Amino acid sequence: MPPVRKLQSQGVHHITLVGADRQTSIDFWEGVLGMPFVFEQPNLDRPSESHLYFDPGDGRLITIFTNEDRAGDPARTPTDPGCVHHVAFAVSNATFRQAVERLDERGISHSGVKDRGFMDSIYFEDPLGLLIELASYRFEPPHGFTHAQVLLEAHKLRVAREDYNITPVHLADAIEAMTERSRESLSDDRGPADPYRRER
Repeated sequence: MPPVRKLQSQGVHHITLVGADRQTSIDFWEGVLGMPFVFEQPNLDRPSESHLYFDPGDGRLITIFTNEDRAGDPARTPTDPGCVHHVAFAVSNATFRQAVERLDERGISHSGVKDRGFMDSIYFEDPLGLLIELASYRFEPPHGFTHAQVLLEAHKLRVAREDYNITPVHLADAIEAMTERSRESLSDDRGPADPYRRER
């Protein structure tokens, strides 16, 4: 019997959502979230629908199936097992600090800023009831590492310390440990030091 092997993923290729009419999708994904509308063709599996493609900012794609005969429903989308709870998009700290004001300017109801320990979040629904999260990390990974690698390291520290959730101290300690492991030094002792030589 041949061995069981993985189908190794290398990132999100795209996420496809079911939309209503074409203009609602363009107005939300480009007009609210600033994602350029980059491509459109028929839904190749259902010619009565159009397939719109938007660039969320990292070269990946968010795509929407639209149909001019399909009415939008603003009620919250289902959160049953197997359904999508929400979709999160990364924003810069500068943009995140403007999120409440800019959502309020449009009259879009939102959650207010949520402290997630390692990031800040704000939630609101799109015109079709899909919950959208705007998320801004509170840290930058060391050069050559990803956010996911820092979170894995911080998780290990959190568990070892029996803390409830990741906080900035776990992130800072993780970044310090990752930097020390990945960068050589001529020093024999790389521990914390006091160069001020103050009497205590």
